[in-house]
Amino acid sequence: AGKRVLVSGGTKGLGRATVDRFLAGGARVITSARAAQEPIDGVEFVQADLTTAEGGQALAKAAIDRLGGVDILAHVLGGSTTPGGGFGMLTDDYWLSELNLNLLAAVRLDRLLIPQMVERGAGAVVHVTSIQSVLPLPDATTAYAAAKAALRTYSKSISKELGPKGVRVNSVSPGWIMTDGADVFLQRLQEANGGTLEDARQLVLKGLGGIPIGRGAEPLEVAEAIAFLASDRASSIHGAELVVDGGTIPTV
Repeated sequence: AGKRVLVSGGTKGLGRATVDRFLAGGARVITSARAAQEPIDGVEFVQADLTTAEGGQALAKAAIDRLGGVDILAHVLGGSTTPGGGFGMLTDDYWLSELNLNLLAAVRLDRLLIPQMVERGAGAVVHVTSIQSVLPLPDATTAYAAAKAALRTYSKSISKELGPKGVRVNSVSPGWIMTDGADVFLQRLQEANGGTLEDARQLVLKGLGGIPIGRGAEPLEVAEAIAFLASDRASSIHGAELVVDGGTIPTV
C-alpha cells in the first residue's frame, strides 16, 4: 500500500493484470502504451514507445514528475512479432525489433530509474522473462527466446551490483499464458504452417513437451508472482527466478 509502481506494458494481457494486482494492494501505478488508451482508474498513463530511447525517457520523466520517483519497477513489456520460416527469415530488422522490445526497453528504464532507488537505499525490480530462455520453441520465436535469455542473465548480473545498495532484483519466468497475445501468436503459426488453430496449438504444446497441469496460466496468476517478489514479504529473495509454467520445464 502506498508504494509507487511503474509497470511497463500495463494496458493489456499480463501487464494489465499486473497493474490491477498492484492497484488492489493499494499502490500508486504508472504505465504506458504506444497508442492512446482509455483511462484506468487510479493509474497514471503515458503514451510512449518503450522500444525507443525517447519513449523510455518520457515514461521515466513522467514517473519522477508525477509520483516523485518509483519504489517498484515491474518490467512486463514483451512479445514476439517475427514470422515463421526458420532462422533464415530473421533479418537484422526483426532481430533489432525483438531485442528492443524484450531486452533494451527494460535496460533503459532501469538505467533511468534505479539510481533514485540506490539514492534512497531501497527498491525492488522484477523482470518478466520466459521459460523460452531455457526451453526455446522452434522457429518463430528464436529471436524472442534469445532476447529473454539475455534479460534473464542481465537481471542476475545487476542483482550482484544492486543488492548491497538496498535494491532487490528478481525475475519471473512464465510459461504459456492465456492472453489475447497468445491467440495472435497461434494465428501467426497457422499462417506460416497451414492447418488449423488447433494444429498450431498442438505445435506449441509439442515444442513445450506438454503442460503437466493441463493448461496455461491465467494472467492474474503470474501477476501474483510479480507482486509477491516486489513486496516486503519477499525481502530476503534476491537474484532469483520464479518460474510459473504449470510444470512445463522437465528438469530440476
